Amino acid sequence: MNRLSDKLAFIAITLWVGTLWAIGYLAAPVLFSALADKSMAGMLAGKMFTLVAYIGMVCGFYLLIHRLAVLGSSALKQGFFWAALVMLLLAIAGHFGIQPILEGLKSQALPKEVMESMFRDRFARWHGISSIVYLIQSLLGLVLVLAPRRG
Repeated sequence: MNRLSDKLAFIAITLWVGTLWAIGYLAAPVLFSALADKSMAGMLAGKMFTLVAYIGMVCGFYLLIHRLAVLGSSALKQGFFWAALVMLLLAIAGHFGIQPILEGLKSQALPKEVMESMFRDRFARWHGISSIVYLIQSLLGLVLVLAPRRG
């Protein structure tokens, strides 16, 4: 772990997984419990989850490229590589696939709040799917955190 690229990989793991856990399981729940205005809490949480997604995409791409550069094709035989790849794909799917659906349902519900509209059930279903995707990413993050470090 003496090379700069290895240290950056360690930082990327820490940043990505730490951000996933801190925002998803600490900050967002606190927002919803502390703020009376649930739409404001949702808007703020959404902004934080957008940041989490972009951090994940940058860190995920770096980790995959780093593993391939260091280990070559043998990286494809490691759980770390596949965990990082699935996490990256889930971050992309969540941000560019699921989030636009949720935002569309919110805008269709206006002037009402989405949870007070006829879109409530569909929003709740997609929000549940988003939560499951996030949970899978968070659990796969354990693979990255617990992976043996080189050197």
